[in-house]
Amino acid sequence: MRRGLLWLTCGVVLSAGAYAGVVLATPSSGFTSTTLAVGRFEEIEVHNSALPTEFWQAKLKTKGLSDLYVQSNVWVPGGTSGWHTHPGHSLITVTAGAVTAYEGDDPGCTGRVYTQGMGFVDPGGEHTHVLRNEGAVDARTITVQLIPAAAARRIDVPAPGNCAF
Repeated sequence: MRRGLLWLTCGVVLSAGAYAGVVLATPSSGFTSTTLAVGRFEEIEVHNSALPTEFWQAKLKTKGLSDLYVQSNVWVPGGTSGWHTHPGHSLITVTAGAVTAYEGDDPGCTGRVYTQGMGFVDPGGEHTHVLRNEGAVDARTITVQLIPAAAARRIDVPAPGNCAF
C-alpha cells in the first residue's frame, strides 16, 4: 500500500511539473514556420578540408538515426518565435528583413541582429532562445535542423526571466 502511494505521489508531482512547463511556456505570435522538406539519415561521419589550403574544415558525426528538417520561417513586424529550444543544432540564414536573437543564458538580454544574407548557428540542446522581428517589414529565414530521429523538432520553454518582454 505504501509503495502504491509513493508511486502515485511521484506521478502527480511529475505530471504537475510537466503541466506547469506547458502553462508557463511563451507562445509564438506573428510567426509562421513551414516545413519544406524532411529526410531521415543513417549515422553520419564526414570530415572535409578545402584544398589546396586546408584552412577550412568541417566535421559532422552522429550516432543513431537523425531527421533533417528544412524550415521556412516568417515573422511579421513585432512577431516572436516565443522562447524555445531544439534537441539538435540549426543553421539559420536570413533571407529578408532582420531577426533579433536573444539567448536564455544572457543576464543582460543583449539582442543580436541578423540581417538579410547573414547566417548563424543555434546549438540546440539546453540552449534556449527567442527570435523576434523588431523591424518594420516581414523577416524571413531558411533553417536547416539536424535532430535525433522522431524527436520533437521544437520544445517551447518558459521565459528565463532575463528579458523584460
